Amino acid sequence: MSQMVSEETGRRYGIERVCRVWEKARSTFYNRCNSEKSETPSGMRRGPKPLICDEIVFAMVQAYLEATPFAGEGHRKVWAYLKFVEGIKVGRGRVLRLMRENNLLSPHRSRAGQPKQHDGKIVTMAPNLLWGTDGARVFTVDQGWCWIFSAVEHWNAECVGWHVCKYGTRFQALEPITMALNYIYGSSKSDIARGLSLRMDHGSQYRSEHFLKQLKFWGIKPSFAFVSEPQTNGVAERFNRTLKEQIIYGRVYRNIDDLRDAVRTFVATYNSRWRVAKNRFRTPEELRKEWDGSGIAA
Repeated sequence: MSQMVSEETGRRYGIERVCRVWEKARSTFYNRCNSEKSETPSGMRRGPKPLICDEIVFAMVQAYLEATPFAGEGHRKVWAYLKFVEGIKVGRGRVLRLMRENNLLSPHRSRAGQPKQHDGKIVTMAPNLLWGTDGARVFTVDQGWCWIFSAVEHWNAECVGWHVCKYGTRFQALEPITMALNYIYGSSKSDIARGLSLRMDHGSQYRSEHFLKQLKFWGIKPSFAFVSEPQTNGVAERFNRTLKEQIIYGRVYRNIDDLRDAVRTFVATYNSRWRVAKNRFRTPEELRKEWDGSGIAA
């Protein structure tokens, strides 16, 4: 409008006259002009140009997702692998954007709603202070429902013991604890685990007299989770969820032997290759080796 020429005077209207007629401040006009000039062209990234282009980063993401033995890993695991294993400095938001644009994000999402939050802490600062145990049922074709019991270290989320069986009795629930004691302490004799606590829910196996007396024999203190708050046994619950997502959901097992072989392979792979956020994206085995090498007594 300001560049148009008046028919009467033959001169341009000018910015000052147009702004006065429209009752707008000239500063508003100049600010709008400057903002339009400074807008980033469509399709271009603001800020300094990254050293590695999106195409190369996306190729690395695809290569990792194809090579990893786990299914449904999210952008944080991919970013942690690129940064801590490959030594590539790339923003986590950038990895998230590339995976979202190419439909590579993890399909596993938490349920909607507002669950009751647990205000306490269940992560320890040293090993062999608190273990968690829990059981899960899996269906097989020949033998019907079977049980998987596990024992998980709260410190580094390592699976220290497991057991696959047909019936989930109090005797079978003790098997992963026995395996864990032999693995960590080298024995399952009396008072071998003095100072250790075991977190568990209120299942009939864990409340049985035989189970509690056996824990007392080993020197283990029982620590029951709060009623209706599974977060208090969250380490074992999270391990069971990971196990189900990786080797149970969408798969059919013929018998208990096939299931046992799958769990054995998964536990070995999980402990050596599953990167945990609370471990600063190190695997459970890597964190334990660092602890053992530091010379700090548990």
